Amino acid sequence: MNKKRAVRPVIKTTIWLLGLYFFGHALAFGQQSHTISGTITDQSNGETLFGASVFLTGTTIGGITNEYGFYSITAPEGEYVLNISYMGYTDVNIKITLNQDIKRDVEISEFSTELDEVVVTAEEPERAILRKPEMSVVKMNVGTIKQTPVVLGEVDVLKSLQLLPGVTNNGEGTGGFHVRGGAQDQNLVLLDEAIIYNTSHMFGFFSVFNADAIKDVKLYKGGIPARFGGRVSSVLDIRQKDGNSKNFALTGGIGVISSRLTAEGPVFGDKGSFLVAGRRSYVDLLLAAAGEDNRVSFYDLNLKTNYTINRNNRLFLSGYFGRDAFNFAGLFENSYGNGSGNLRWNHIFNDKLFSNLSAIVSRYDYDLNFDQDDFEWVSSITNYNLKYDLKYYLSDGFSLDFGANGIYYDFDPGQVQPTSESSPVNPLQLDQKRALESGAYINAEHKLTDRLSAQYGLRYSAFSRLGGQPITQYANGQPVVYNPTLGIYERGEAIGETDFARSDAIETFGNFEPRISLAYLLNEDTSIKAGFSRVAQYIHLLSNTNSVTPLDVWTPSGPFIEPQLSNQYALGYFRNFLNKSYSLEVEAYYKTVDNRIDYIDGSELIGQNTIETEILNGEMRAYGLEFLLRKNEGDLTGWIAYTLSKSEQRTPGGAAGGPGINNGEWYNTFFDRTHDLSVSGSYRLNDQWSFGTNLIFQTGRPVTYPNGQYEYEGLSIASYAPRNSDRLPAYHRVDASVTFRPRKYQNKRFKGEWVLSVYNLYHRKNAAAIAFGQNVETGANEATRTAIFGIVPSITYNFRF
Repeated sequence: MNKKRAVRPVIKTTIWLLGLYFFGHALAFGQQSHTISGTITDQSNGETLFGASVFLTGTTIGGITNEYGFYSITAPEGEYVLNISYMGYTDVNIKITLNQDIKRDVEISEFSTELDEVVVTAEEPERAILRKPEMSVVKMNVGTIKQTPVVLGEVDVLKSLQLLPGVTNNGEGTGGFHVRGGAQDQNLVLLDEAIIYNTSHMFGFFSVFNADAIKDVKLYKGGIPARFGGRVSSVLDIRQKDGNSKNFALTGGIGVISSRLTAEGPVFGDKGSFLVAGRRSYVDLLLAAAGEDNRVSFYDLNLKTNYTINRNNRLFLSGYFGRDAFNFAGLFENSYGNGSGNLRWNHIFNDKLFSNLSAIVSRYDYDLNFDQDDFEWVSSITNYNLKYDLKYYLSDGFSLDFGANGIYYDFDPGQVQPTSESSPVNPLQLDQKRALESGAYINAEHKLTDRLSAQYGLRYSAFSRLGGQPITQYANGQPVVYNPTLGIYERGEAIGETDFARSDAIETFGNFEPRISLAYLLNEDTSIKAGFSRVAQYIHLLSNTNSVTPLDVWTPSGPFIEPQLSNQYALGYFRNFLNKSYSLEVEAYYKTVDNRIDYIDGSELIGQNTIETEILNGEMRAYGLEFLLRKNEGDLTGWIAYTLSKSEQRTPGGAAGGPGINNGEWYNTFFDRTHDLSVSGSYRLNDQWSFGTNLIFQTGRPVTYPNGQYEYEGLSIASYAPRNSDRLPAYHRVDASVTFRPRKYQNKRFKGEWVLSVYNLYHRKNAAAIAFGQNVETGANEATRTAIFGIVPSITYNFRF
């Protein structure tokens, strides 16, 4: 194996970043055109608005504000009416004379001042959705999310997204989410651009996102823009609030198991703002009061501030810190959590060129302490990310996004540390791994005709597994071999090690990732769209459980683990009808993933220093049809979402020999759902009362059941059906909520509301698992079904001051 210097990717990334910076300066000179640009903000709190529609009335000239509320429109000289619209806000119309470049910041106001009241579910003006060459995208605002009934009254971003087509979970009380038949680790989850590795509190009952601190939620299920890379299924882009720049404000809530409080206000005079949001559970206090020995708790802390240097320069500093802690009767303790920070610089070169430079750090770690045996297990993953993104509005019909980034990873798969001198456990440190991932991209949004628009781009990604640890070598280069006598896969024969210095690159990969989307407007109310995207993923989550757990370990691609590569094709039909009160979205997709990791029977992942001896490389495919019917206006709003889909995996024996897993045949993934139906609605009776409800039906999760048994030397041994050929019973439930706003809070700065919600209204005992065993008394075989939730009522008091 040739050793390559690891410094080369670092140099290339640095050159990309410097080149883009000077390229941006070059574009800023010599541009002479009539352009109006500026920022759209909320009049009440100064928050920038992402996705606001900015159009010149009577024309097709316009666009959508970016993540920082910035817009830029170029048009021929003349007099126009500038129209700004955003769902839940009053439209603004401004007369302008475009005979020179104009800078115009605009503040718009909400329809109502009620507490987080939202009367629509469509998140962008319909004309922009139809024309924009973007599909397979879900955008939700926090008002919509807060109206959704949830378990124990905890407002949950992820649970709300799972009510939309193509997004599912792996059952009640499980962490993570699945998008279009993909696995949990195939989702890139970003909070203010920082990677979040574990999105769950309390092993999956709740998500880590405090809705009071969130401004925007956008999920890319397909057609992933070229600026994103690293995950093959989806990108969940969540943005925190900047903080109220007009007035000091408090927002909070008191619930059954947790409470939250958010403080925000202006700082640095009128040049900045801050936000501090905290959330903590008190289950541990309730258990202690009840005399229980177990302890369960979690907390979140969201921080953000910004400072406006001048009209063209603004700084942001944001952070997130969250942690869970468990103590099970003094037998063992477990804690895990995420931490992240991001320093950003927004710079406007001129009215056509916007840039953002970010320095980001993210970390996820867990600690498992066994009190009886006096030792602890610690593992973590840390990454440092430097990225530079620019957007150039060349003309009304053409804009460019381009940029580059570099991510340095530090993987600590685990270390065992005795906690006392009497501990029977010896210290152990698994090999720490390092890697560098870099990428550069360019993406164009192009209005080809009045009816046809395109978005096309190319990303090049590179990944280097860096040295600093030995790599085990195996006989015939095979870490896994097939034993035909026993009919099982076994670890290969280790024949030595190769040492790599920290400056060496053990293995380097590179991939071109093209992306393209098209939108054709059939008429003012109807469009069809198509898209293709290719994405590479270089890090993998090692888990042979059905859902994400705190003990799962991330590992980089390397000598025996290839990067995952996906290709996704999508075709969609979009229509507004009944004067845009209703909208219909229908999408079909087909996705393949190469080099998907699968695990041999009996694989051991915890404490494993040579993980390549436990896995085989396979492939995945997923395809489906999604329907989304929305009611966007009126006192009754909501949607009906249905997905018909298939998700399968195949793992042949390959170079290891043998038939592979499941005899090399396609089998259902754990997260395959043939049918997935969600109905969600909210009804506003008057200023005091509003109601919400959900109805969910899903095909049961695939499982493997025993299909027989035999006796061997006095032992009863079960035989099993092909992998995931059976299913749990169908999952279904109905949730409901009632919100009451007392009249005494009307026309006052302090506002409060009571929310009563009932999860699983008809007490359905949905199966989380079915175990098979033998009845001790009768000796008969029997199946035992485990359910997590029955009916769960809750009450929450929310307030704002």
